[in-house]
Amino acid sequence: MTVASTIAVGSHVWVEDPDESWLDGEVVEVNGEEIKVNCTSGKTAVANAANVYPQDLEAPPEGVDDMTKLAYLHEPGVLYNLKCRYNLNEIYTYTGNILIAVNPFQRLPHLYNDNMMEKYKGMAIGELSPHPYAIADNAYRQMIKEDISQAILVSGESGAGKTESTKSLMTYLAYMGGSVGVEGKRTVEQQVLESSPVLEAFGNAKTVRNNNSSRFGKFVEIQFNNRGRISGAAIRTYLLERSRVCQVSDPERNYHCFYMLCSAPAKDVEKYKLGNPRDFHYLNQSNCYELDGVDDSKEYLTTRRAMDIVGISAEEQDGIFRVVAAILHLGNIEFGKASDGDASHPKDDQSRFHLKTVAELLMCDEQCLEDSLCKRVMVTRDETITKSLNPTDAAVSRDALAKIVYSRLFDWLVDKINNSIGQDSTSKLLIGLLDIYGFESFKTNSFEQFCINLTNEKLQQHFNQHVFKMEQEEYTKEEIDWSYIEFVDNQDILDLIEKKPGGIIALLDEACMFPRSTHETFAEKLYQTFKDHKRFTKPKLSRTGFTISHYAGDVTYQTELFLDKNKDYVVFEHQNLLSASSCSFISSLFPPLPEESSKSSKFSSIGSRFKQQLQSLLETLSATEPHYVRCIKPNNYLKPSIFENSNVLQQLRCGGVMEAIRISCAGYPTRKTFQEFINRFKILEPNVANGSCDEVTGCKKLLQKADLKGYQIGKTKVFLRAGQMAELDSVRNQVLGKSAAIVQRKFLSFFARKSFLTLRMAAIQIQALCRGQVARCIYERKRRKAAATTIQKDGRMFLFRKTYTVLLSSAMVIQAGLRGMAARNELLFRRRNTAAILIQRHCRRYLASHHFSSLKEASIPLQCACRVIKARKELRLLKMAAKETGALQEAKEKLEKQVEELTLQLELEKRQRHDIEEAKNREIAKLQSALEEIRMQLKDTKDPETLKKVSEQVLPAASEQVLPAASEQVLPAASEQVHPAASEQVHPAASEQVLPEVSEQVPPAVSEQVLSAVSEQGPPAVIDNELVRKLTAENEKLKSLVSSLEKKVDEGEKKYEESNKLAMEAETKIIKLKTEMQRLEEKISDMETADQVLRRQALMNNPSGKLSGHLPSTTHEGENGHQELLSAAPSKRFGTESDSALRKSTIERQRESVDTLIRCITKDVGFNEGKPVAALTIYKCLFHWRSFEAERTNVFDLLIQIIGSAIEDEANNDRMAYWLCNTSTLLFLLQRTLKSASSSQPPQPTSFFGRMAQSFRASPSFANISIGGLDGIRQVEAKYPALLFKEQLTAYIEKIYGIIRDNAKKELSPVLSSCIEALKTSPSQSAGESATSNWQSVIDCLNGLLSTLKDNFVPPVLVQKIFVQLFSYINVQLFNSLLLHKECCTFNSGEYVKTGLTELELWYGDTHEYAGSSFEELKYVQQAVRLLIMQQKSELTYDDLTTELCPILSSQQLHRICTLYWDANSSDNVPPEVISNLKILTSEDSNDPDSNSYLLDDNSSIPLPVEELSSSLQDLDFKGVKPPEELLENPAFEFLQG
Repeated sequence: MTVASTIAVGSHVWVEDPDESWLDGEVVEVNGEEIKVNCTSGKTAVANAANVYPQDLEAPPEGVDDMTKLAYLHEPGVLYNLKCRYNLNEIYTYTGNILIAVNPFQRLPHLYNDNMMEKYKGMAIGELSPHPYAIADNAYRQMIKEDISQAILVSGESGAGKTESTKSLMTYLAYMGGSVGVEGKRTVEQQVLESSPVLEAFGNAKTVRNNNSSRFGKFVEIQFNNRGRISGAAIRTYLLERSRVCQVSDPERNYHCFYMLCSAPAKDVEKYKLGNPRDFHYLNQSNCYELDGVDDSKEYLTTRRAMDIVGISAEEQDGIFRVVAAILHLGNIEFGKASDGDASHPKDDQSRFHLKTVAELLMCDEQCLEDSLCKRVMVTRDETITKSLNPTDAAVSRDALAKIVYSRLFDWLVDKINNSIGQDSTSKLLIGLLDIYGFESFKTNSFEQFCINLTNEKLQQHFNQHVFKMEQEEYTKEEIDWSYIEFVDNQDILDLIEKKPGGIIALLDEACMFPRSTHETFAEKLYQTFKDHKRFTKPKLSRTGFTISHYAGDVTYQTELFLDKNKDYVVFEHQNLLSASSCSFISSLFPPLPEESSKSSKFSSIGSRFKQQLQSLLETLSATEPHYVRCIKPNNYLKPSIFENSNVLQQLRCGGVMEAIRISCAGYPTRKTFQEFINRFKILEPNVANGSCDEVTGCKKLLQKADLKGYQIGKTKVFLRAGQMAELDSVRNQVLGKSAAIVQRKFLSFFARKSFLTLRMAAIQIQALCRGQVARCIYERKRRKAAATTIQKDGRMFLFRKTYTVLLSSAMVIQAGLRGMAARNELLFRRRNTAAILIQRHCRRYLASHHFSSLKEASIPLQCACRVIKARKELRLLKMAAKETGALQEAKEKLEKQVEELTLQLELEKRQRHDIEEAKNREIAKLQSALEEIRMQLKDTKDPETLKKVSEQVLPAASEQVLPAASEQVLPAASEQVHPAASEQVHPAASEQVLPEVSEQVPPAVSEQVLSAVSEQGPPAVIDNELVRKLTAENEKLKSLVSSLEKKVDEGEKKYEESNKLAMEAETKIIKLKTEMQRLEEKISDMETADQVLRRQALMNNPSGKLSGHLPSTTHEGENGHQELLSAAPSKRFGTESDSALRKSTIERQRESVDTLIRCITKDVGFNEGKPVAALTIYKCLFHWRSFEAERTNVFDLLIQIIGSAIEDEANNDRMAYWLCNTSTLLFLLQRTLKSASSSQPPQPTSFFGRMAQSFRASPSFANISIGGLDGIRQVEAKYPALLFKEQLTAYIEKIYGIIRDNAKKELSPVLSSCIEALKTSPSQSAGESATSNWQSVIDCLNGLLSTLKDNFVPPVLVQKIFVQLFSYINVQLFNSLLLHKECCTFNSGEYVKTGLTELELWYGDTHEYAGSSFEELKYVQQAVRLLIMQQKSELTYDDLTTELCPILSSQQLHRICTLYWDANSSDNVPPEVISNLKILTSEDSNDPDSNSYLLDDNSSIPLPVEELSSSLQDLDFKGVKPPEELLENPAFEFLQG
């Protein structure tokens, strides 16, 4: 179907889209096989030419009723046609003889009534609008005329409207073939129609896709006699979903009959002991109990009436609802363990009540019912064994009984309906209505989906064969040549599933016969058998699943329940119990089994039985003439007027409609009658339309004109191959385009001329009228504006006065109440504080008194004993040390002399250094003043004579300044070398080595005792030779120490001599100074040359030869970095009073400007467009004044003082946030503007013109940059004051950041304390209002801080850092409180903290932009809370605890939580073996000093991310920020207006 050769620029095509499936648009570009399309939806798509389909622009906007009439029969054309008709509530469309019905999800009563049925009576398909009545009428007419049975197959997925379509078909057939009923007896057709409510009540349920989904397949055979009247009917059902009785998933419902019975009249509810559906286990597994627009009580009465119609007696109805009620009660029976082992019994009295109710409803013995549920009888050859079931097996037995009872009840209803309706054994004609479930593919697919998809595979094969047959009949009817058309045959899939032996169903039956077979062995058998089959694959992520490639797509099935659902047998105990029921209806559901099968359960395969039923159905369909109705669900919302393209397209593919179109396209998809073809393409050959030839000849001429091949001419139609219609349209569009261009040219020229003349005449009159009207409107607008202004002024004044009065009175009342409450709270706090202080004082006094008394009693005996021992030792030592006192005295005096000498030497060195420093400072000052005078004189120099005088004055001055310069270079170097040597070698040696070492060598006790002995006791009485030797040795050590000190002094003198060498290096610096003098001389010569050039220019410009007497103005850099404009003075004298006055006035103006700026930024100038005005104003002023390039300035000091004084009130968070925003923005601007001076600069040129060229090259105009939209900004080389200011600014940002963070912590601290106190005092009540109020206080604190930061436009990166540290603080406080207090480690406490964490998470989700990653800081307390509130802690293992539940917590922390945890309501805790493992790890970790504490520490660092700050602010636009009005009014700040 590709039409790549006919696509050109301007063609309208369909292109594939992943969201809308297909989009229409116009081709704007063709590049070989690649086509660019502008879609009508606004998208631009690029696609391959092979995947693009032409669009029929002449198709009617309301669509066509038969899609074989489409000019282009392809997928997007079919989809668009259905959508157009659906939007007009035309829900039925033909595709040949196939009816496509799109569910409108609303009532359309005008389509279904007796008048409509009468209108379609006897009409052929295609004569009227598509309708199910037309399909039914066609089937009925064919049956009567051709004497062949008919079948109407209604298919589609759940919710597509199959049931309603089947009802419409049955209604029409009953209308056409209805017989006259006998008085008092219903006719067959009435019974057939009334049987639907009964089967829907017991076989339909609400699913995710449909509120009334049939959970079984139904084939209704309507039998007719020879006169065409309905003579009988039969209903066949397939695969009822029995598992729904016991298991319902949310939001689905169980079968409708259960909810109808619960909503029955009060007497019936009381009779069956029912009630609210929420009280029954089989119904309350889902939260859906009612359907929108459905009244279950009315549906119950409708079902009762339907049962009467189909012939179900009142006793049988009572038995039916007894069974339904018994199943509900049966689901409420719970089982518990008996005291004698694994046996089970009803759990409680409630279960006993339901057991008794079931026995009464089923009319059987209660004890036998209990035994059948709780026991199993195993029959062997020798004996009969009774086995007790555990509670789980008993519940399974209960569910099995419920499912088999409901299945038997449903089968009985179908048989009863068939018997009541009656079948005509003599009838040879019938019309079958097949209402079958559509193809299903869910997330989990089981045995039911397997059987449903098998049915659809069978029906799809039948459908393909029928469509192929219709195509052949069409070609034969038109007598055209045709060849065999291939179509997709799915026989290989059917063989895979049902082939015998070796198919999936055969293998399933084989596995069910072996008792030890499981779904794993069954799956393994499938893998081995079909490993090479192209339609069978094994999923990668499933061990027991398998995937089949169906015609509608791949479906993966899970085999877990395949074996159980395929087995169909009744438990022997259940069979005997219900067979013996005293209720005849119930006993008839379970007739006695044959004797040979009564002792065991014989296996019966549901899959094989279903396959046999399906084979019988297909044999019936093969013997009939089929008609097809494909139902489509337009959306999954089950709402009207919604058409989802992708959903509908998938259903068309699954329903085989696309396959039918493919078969049609394989032949001749485009078919036009001769008249239609000539009317559309007669423009290609105009002679065809004048009647000169017949229709066949005319069509051939048109086709030859278009040079087409492969077409066919039938008896009444032209048959075209796929793509040939597009080629004809392309040729037709070319002819139309050429003709349209000629017509448009003439037409446009005529109307343009006519329009111009008319407009010119009318414009003159309109202009006159408009000018008058405009003037009147302007006057009226001005008058109304003046009146409205007056009214608004008075109205606003009244409203504001009234609002102010109300607010004033309200504020006074609120303030009085708040002040009273605050005063009462303060009084209560003071009373409690005073009482606590009093209690603490008495307690501490008692403890201190008791401690002092005990210490006093213990210390007195100890002191006495120690003093006696010490006195004896001192006496002994004094006697021994008195022998050598004379020698020690001399050594002491000698050492003291040496220390005095060293001290004098240090003092001398200090004086020398001081004198050198003073001389150096004096010489530097003299040299700087001399250089400044030379610079000033050079600037004022004018004539050559003055230059000579200057040179005579400069040379002596330079020669005099060389020596000071040399002293400036030499003396500091010498002082730096000599002084450190002396201070480091001599003084430390004397003060830090001699005295400490002497004190270390001579024991203090000995020296003190010797001196005291000499002064007090006189000559020694006893001489100890050993002591004398020791003292002599110590004296020798002291002498060696003195000699070492002398060596160190000598080394210091050597270093002093080495420093003299540095003087030689100073001579090289003197040479450099001489070179500087030479540069000064060259500078003077350059200035002389420049002066001569200026004189020549002045003489050339002034004929009289007189000079102006002034030099060009120069600039001078002021104190604050400003550039001062200085006028050149006359050169008579080097310095005049006018120059100094001018410089003085300029400096004063600069200082006034600085003062004005300081006064302005001292105030709160606020923000403009979200940017800080103060920061941008400061930056512009500093940049304009060139303060960043100044060597000396005091502007930065003033700014730092202003910032420092502004943040003195640390408690004012609003003020802190204001300055944090300004300082961070100013730091960002400085970061982008300033650059540090390079260490390696190129050498300065010595000549005047060389320096001029270098200044041109370094012009700032070539280094402009753009910062936040500001123009004229350039990067500058920052001097030291600017760099220092930048560092100070960074320090202030860190300080302000820390203040805001600490204030927030102070505000949070009492709130967290209240939370922790509530956690400790009443954890069981903390989940109520107190918990909400406490955590809401935390949220309020965070919201207040966030509001303050947002109001002051603080950069988001700083806000995120603040909240990260605040959340870390909250994490530390809460986590430590859990680990420090036993009363906090409870289940209720965990729930309480979890409530707070949930509140914090909600707040974090609402403020994620500013909170950043702060919520991740709560991971410690989150994992601790997760452990506290976890259910079934006793099942925890060590690996689960440390790797999955709490991976971040250390072993000490986990051990602490596990040991502190307690719960008054439960004894569930972590297993003891896990706690012992944690204890072992805790003891091992105790050796590590870093892991001793299990508590968390608060992070008080101040992370200032300068790079992140710069990147977050670089996108800001400062261009529109308006400076303060105070500065704009000042002429000195005119540059701020740019």
